[in-house]
Amino acid sequence: MDEDVVKEYLRDNSEDFRELFDQHQMYETELEELTDRPYLSAEERFRQVELKKKKLALKDQMQMLINDYRSQAVSH
Repeated sequence: MDEDVVKEYLRDNSEDFRELFDQHQMYETELEELTDRPYLSAEERFRQVELKKKKLALKDQMQMLINDYRSQAVSH
């Protein structure tokens, strides 16, 4: 089963996945804003690193939900 199809299904049908996805997008937007700046203060560099870690953690959680959905779909 194609991962993009599973993501779309879970965004439409799983509140947990949708919340993780929305948070991930919010972090991505903030990270892009920081990346576009020519200079970052120490606080902004810290925030950039923090956002990258949070995005990765959310991605891992979303991947677990995707994997769970796939394993359930295969077993049925």
